[in-house]
Amino acid sequence: MFQTEHEFTLPMGYLDGEGTLHRDGVMRLATAADELEPLKDARVQRNPAYLTVILLSRVVTRLGSLDQVTPKTVEGLFAADLAFLQDTYNAINGGDGRTPVICPACDHAFEVAHAPVGGS
Repeated sequence: MFQTEHEFTLPMGYLDGEGTLHRDGVMRLATAADELEPLKDARVQRNPAYLTVILLSRVVTRLGSLDQVTPKTVEGLFAADLAFLQDTYNAINGGDGRTPVICPACDHAFEVAHAPVGGS
C-alpha cells in the first residue's frame, strides 16, 4: 500500500505558550503545490531560507495536541527539531541527495549528487 503519511517523534519537542511539550507528529508527502506556492510568499521572496518554514507548516499535519501547525509554530521549534523535520521531509519525499543516472554514450550507471529539497 502507498504510504502518504509518516509518523515522527521530535528529538526535543515544541514547547507551546502554556508550557506543553509536543513531540509526536505526522508529516504527509509533499505535493508540487507545497513546493511551488510558498515561492509566491513575500517572506520567502525577502528571505529564501523561509521556504523551509512555510513548506514544513504545509506538510506537518499533526504535532502533539496542537490544532494546527503554522509557520509561527515552525519558527518556534528548536534548531535540532527543525533539522530533524528537514531530514524527515527529504527522506520521505525522495530527496536523499543522489539520483541514479545512466550515461547515454556508454551506458555506465552512476549517481549524481544534488541539493536536497525542502531547504536542508
